[in-house]
Amino acid sequence: MSKVITALSVSVDGYITGRDPGPGRGLGDAGMLFDWYFSGDSPSTVFNGFTLSEPSVRVFDALAARIGATLCGRNTYDDSGWDGGGTPHPDAPLVVLSHRPAPQDHARQTFVSTGIKDALAVARDLAGGRDVALMGGSVTTEALAAGLVDEVVLHQVPILLGAGRPFFQPLPAHVRLRLLDAVTAPDVTHLHYEVTR
Repeated sequence: MSKVITALSVSVDGYITGRDPGPGRGLGDAGMLFDWYFSGDSPSTVFNGFTLSEPSVRVFDALAARIGATLCGRNTYDDSGWDGGGTPHPDAPLVVLSHRPAPQDHARQTFVSTGIKDALAVARDLAGGRDVALMGGSVTTEALAAGLVDEVVLHQVPILLGAGRPFFQPLPAHVRLRLLDAVTAPDVTHLHYEVTR
């Protein structure tokens, strides 16, 4: 059965963007959160152009190979510049949870405005039995609050950003996690958790 996972680069103090993120500005002043994508000499077999360290490529490619669809919120969509039809994964379609309409129709993008459960149902259908990846703090928090997330992966980068958009927003209750794996690598530590219910 497919799972719902989130796997994002995050600072030690919990931010997934820096100051002043937005369209044309990406992550603001936090581009270094993705330096580990290019800090090694092991090419990714899923993402062309990524050359990671050997420990990171094992973790990254194993996760990326599982993904059948990605679900993000509108801030992540706009900040990432996907309005031209792009998607975060080379093979997986993108579902966007947004109350604003799509800027234009693109074959690999689907907009859903009726809530996280409906957006995840659309993403699961598009994933064709593979996993759904969540991107962005709001979407991840909504899915966690609804009890719909199976795994959380923190690609923790050793930096304190001090400001930006936090990965996790306030939740209505505790969410317990069980550590499945921890992999140290140059420029990043990969922490893989299962959400316990």
